[in-house]
Amino acid sequence: MKGGEEALPDYEMLELILFLAQPRGDTKPLAKQLIARFGSYAAVISAEPKELKEITGIGDAAVVALKTVRDAAVRLAREEIIGAPVLSSWQALIDYCRATMGHAKQEQFRLFYLNKKNVVIADELQQTGTVDHTAVYPREVVKRALDLGATAIIMVHNHPSGDTKPSRGDIEMTLEVKEVSEKLGIRLHDHVIIAKSGATSFKSQGLL
Repeated sequence: MKGGEEALPDYEMLELILFLAQPRGDTKPLAKQLIARFGSYAAVISAEPKELKEITGIGDAAVVALKTVRDAAVRLAREEIIGAPVLSSWQALIDYCRATMGHAKQEQFRLFYLNKKNVVIADELQQTGTVDHTAVYPREVVKRALDLGATAIIMVHNHPSGDTKPSRGDIEMTLEVKEVSEKLGIRLHDHVIIAKSGATSFKSQGLL
């Protein structure tokens, strides 16, 4: 309480969360085992419940505690971008996307719809699974933008492999969305690829 967020190393943070969920017994070995299995504090709280339960000693109460911490972090990050001019709070957007998608095992495709002041008016996860780069995306993206009265879009998807380099399919799909949206007066500000190790912006790479 006195030292703040930097007072405890990762395993001790996990130890404290686990102790609150199951106050009987020593949770330090379990916390260290979780770090060893998943690699980091962020990876532990982002792991799927079934993966967590593979660790002996992790029951429903511990899973609920870990996932509650993760979801609380996501909500805090989301508060930083909703209702704010996103282009002036770009790092907050990247932090939110890394928190929500960076450790996902499946590819996810997320859309941020913006108004004339570049304020986020909608944050929507359009698809989870292997992204199939077909013409369905431009139609769905632009139709939803028109429904919301949005004037700009930011597209985000993750690469579970950890490599944020755009594929040829990523580039082709992005340019197609840009072409279709611009014809209707909707600007594609950027397309960002997220991984647990970082992020790559199409705009900063000269791909938009």
